[in-house]
Amino acid sequence: MSAPAPTAGATATGRAPARQVLSLYDEPGPRARRRIRIWSVVVVLALLGLVAAGLVQFGSRGQLAADRWTPFLSWPVWQYLLVGLWGTVRAAALVAVLGGALGLVLALGRLSPVRPVRWAATAYIEVARTVPVLLLIYLMLFGLPQLGLDLPLIWKLVVPLTVANSAAFAEIVRAGILGLPRGQREAGLSLGMTSAQTTRKVVLPQALRFASPSLVTQLVSLVKDTSLGYIVAFTELLYRGQVLSSFNHLLIQTFVVVTLIYLVFNGALSTLAARLRTRPGRRTPRGPGTRAVPSAAVLGVPATDRPATDRPATADPATDRPTTGGAPS
Repeated sequence: MSAPAPTAGATATGRAPARQVLSLYDEPGPRARRRIRIWSVVVVLALLGLVAAGLVQFGSRGQLAADRWTPFLSWPVWQYLLVGLWGTVRAAALVAVLGGALGLVLALGRLSPVRPVRWAATAYIEVARTVPVLLLIYLMLFGLPQLGLDLPLIWKLVVPLTVANSAAFAEIVRAGILGLPRGQREAGLSLGMTSAQTTRKVVLPQALRFASPSLVTQLVSLVKDTSLGYIVAFTELLYRGQVLSSFNHLLIQTFVVVTLIYLVFNGALSTLAARLRTRPGRRTPRGPGTRAVPSAAVLGVPATDRPATDRPATADPATDRPTTGGAPS
């Protein structure tokens, strides 16, 4: 009786596979971590010094007087600013959905074996990454109306940001795909799946999971880019702050409050990205010198299309050893 072949998900040695973190970037060593801590302390102390110097300067000019801050304790002022924050969130959400979908298509296109598709995706990404977003906004604001195409205000902001951020999303997704072990795709193909099925069911779910911290970090940059909406007079947070400061003549106080709102919102996204980067689910089973093989049942491969090594094992009553349905030797 021949020895049973290892089932999917097991290593050739028969031992339980070890768990190893798969990251897009190299982990810093002890010396690098020590330098990071030292420079972090230096930067924090420098920032605290700048804040203290600024407070002293503001206090000497009367900018810290209570009567200049009490207007921001009233609800109408906050209601006015929160309407702008809702506009920022709405524009950022539209750009994230449209740019993420377009970025996924561009990432797959840049990795396509078809040369025209790969060249077109690469050209779009390189051009979109080099053209300033402000130039695209001016094109939407002044260029397209000359051609008879006048979009609503929100789309004059969303379309340029989608063009720019889709290229960034595409590069993040592409890095996540290239960071996966080659054995993941080979395992799916060995189970009888097509290349499209392997990409959709094996490669993309893992790549998006591993790249999720970088994707969330890109959302922080996207939220900051929505502040360009003041150019097209779109009602977002910075535009509302400008209008409010011209009304109450409290320029410094108004923009300090707007800055704090941005810090809280983007800080929450940065914290989410940090937790995604360290969560236990970002691990993949890999043993030394072995490749992880996903289960065919999990991938949705029909039982009749699975190889013999992936079928449920049965017991041989003569030897009480598991078999996989193959002919005895």
